[in-house]
Amino acid sequence: MAELTKELFPVEESQQAPKPPPAPAPAPAPAPEPKGTPTVIVDDLHIIYRVYGATTDHEKGNAASALLRLVRRQGRPQMKEVHAVKGVSFVAYHGDAIGIVGRNGSGKSTLLRAIAGLLPPHKGAVYTDGQPSLLGVNAALMRELTGERNIVLGCYAMGMNPTQVKDKFDDIVDFSGIGEFVQFPMSTYSSGMGARLRFAIASAKTHDVLLIDEALATGDREFKRKSQERIKQMRAEAGTVFLVAHNLDVIEDTCNRVIWLHKGKIRMDGDPETVLAAYNKG
Repeated sequence: MAELTKELFPVEESQQAPKPPPAPAPAPAPAPEPKGTPTVIVDDLHIIYRVYGATTDHEKGNAASALLRLVRRQGRPQMKEVHAVKGVSFVAYHGDAIGIVGRNGSGKSTLLRAIAGLLPPHKGAVYTDGQPSLLGVNAALMRELTGERNIVLGCYAMGMNPTQVKDKFDDIVDFSGIGEFVQFPMSTYSSGMGARLRFAIASAKTHDVLLIDEALATGDREFKRKSQERIKQMRAEAGTVFLVAHNLDVIEDTCNRVIWLHKGKIRMDGDPETVLAAYNKG
């Protein structure tokens, strides 16, 4: 009878058969290859500073408001806070040349000063491998001294010894193009000559991290070409360069990565062609 039942109802037995085991889960995607050694880590950085200014946007640059304050003997305008950098995070690596673009007031220069250790974070942190050098700050140039003395003192400020200064001196003078003006006080220099000398001094040494803020905006085409070549050389020597410039051609020709800041936040971070195309569209 049992055998007859099996023959009459074969479907029920097949429905009760155990299900095959599930297919194995796909293997996880391989982790991305490391880009190299990190030199700068910016983690949720916020920079807030206080300035004297108008309390509303309408009062900014309003002469009538300033006159009214004088009449009312209010003295200085009220103190206000500026949230210049808002939650910025990124990692820079050895060999990177990173251009930072953005409209005026977007936080570009403030970010560089924070990386250089000149502005304390309100929140977040900046970690660096080595001592970052902000162009024109570590060189400690003095207007009352000659270009020659400023070269010597600037090189000492960057940690060079007398032998290294002697070896680099002629190259700095030639690169800056100041010629015989090296014997004159810097107070007699034009703004372009001063900028060229500061760049020549700062780039005479290989830095772990070099921060350049609009230094290439001054000078003729030949100086800009030499400056771009010097930055590429520094990249090849495993340094990291940050460059702020309004000239987007300089950014595109010099950098391998671009960060677009907008109102203190990162709007885009990627290769120059993609980021600059988006930036130009607004």
